[in-house]
Amino acid sequence: MPSAIYFDIGNTNIKIGIGTKEKINFSFVLPSDERRTADEFGISLLALLIHCGIDRQSVHGAIATSVVPAVSRIVSEACLRFVGKKILFAPEDVPIPLENHYSRPHEVGADRLVGAYAARRLFPDAPSLITVDYGTATTFDCVEDNAYLGGLICPGILSSASALSAGTAKLQRISLEIEDERPVMGRSTVSSMNNGFVFGFAAMTEGLCARLSETLRPPAIVVGTGGFAQALSRVTRRFDAVLPDLLLEGLRLLYKEQAKG
Repeated sequence: MPSAIYFDIGNTNIKIGIGTKEKINFSFVLPSDERRTADEFGISLLALLIHCGIDRQSVHGAIATSVVPAVSRIVSEACLRFVGKKILFAPEDVPIPLENHYSRPHEVGADRLVGAYAARRLFPDAPSLITVDYGTATTFDCVEDNAYLGGLICPGILSSASALSAGTAKLQRISLEIEDERPVMGRSTVSSMNNGFVFGFAAMTEGLCARLSETLRPPAIVVGTGGFAQALSRVTRRFDAVLPDLLLEGLRLLYKEQAKG
């Protein structure tokens, strides 16, 4: 069966999905590093295909979303040279079929639009949707009917924790592991920080989703995604679904719709 490669190029990581237009069978994460060469990334990409048992000749397409133009160029060159496929970028090459209600539509990140589109396709009967993506930043994006309305951009949990540790001499780096499902008073600096971040972001999620829901047609379905969503779902019941690879799924759906066209 023809294969496809899906790239979610973010500020911190590149998520790579490998599969068909019907299903993503494998997913991997590589660092989003502007210092890497196209040769280095291309060799890594070939190694992933070999690991998955996929001949590069069977790759019929590649689609991506990116918020880092410099890394986009590296990935594009690598894919063309080592796999022989030109990457199509959303929304530049592949339009995202959502009404974009941003005041300046070009300013909204492609990753936010693809995530919102994926949620709409996966929950077609929901009057309204809120996607919460825990990445380098934490983003809240709202969809009503087939319209992307906009959202909120908040600090990311990992970047916030790193900034606090780096800027404060006596505060240690923390693991962000969830040991309790309800907030407890920390009895050490590490446990105080860990619980503060985990339950602080849980409270932010609950509070902002509640406020955003008041502006949307009820009921609003909340979809969590990104690296921290799965763990955070243990301490908040605000999510109706947790889909860590929502953006890759959105790219797959775009690729499938384009293939039909």
